[in-house]
Formats: sequence, C-alpha cells, structure tokens
Amino acid sequence: MSRHAEKKQCPQCGMTFDCLAHCAANTCWCMELPRVPMPTDPTAECLCPTCLRARIAKHQSHGLNTD
Repeated sequence: MSRHAEKKQCPQCGMTFDCLAHCAANTCWCMELPRVPMPTDPTAECLCPTCLRARIAKHQSHGLNTD
C-alpha cells in the first residue's frame, strides 16, 4: 500500500484529483460520502469529487438507496 495520494483523472469530466483509497491510512474523501452503485468494470476509474457528488444527488433525487 502506498503512503501517498494517487493522481487520477475523472473519466466523466477529465479533472485530475487525489485518490487516497489505496493509501496506507485508507481514508479517501469519497469514503465520507453516501455509497451509490458504481461500474462493475474493474478497470473503471474513480469519479472526481464534483462528478461523484452529482451522481449521488441524481441517485437520491430518483429515490434510490444510498448506504
């Protein structure tokens, strides 16, 4: 496990952002947000904070569950 943030590029908007999901502390910003279904493709990249929050809002506005 890395001790540093991984630079990722959002597949939806192209923004570059820091991912800490695989960091030794395992405390990425996304883990603080409600969970929504994500692509099952293991090669799919994470969404940036803006796109992930938009996906969560869309999911919630349609009355779908978020954990």
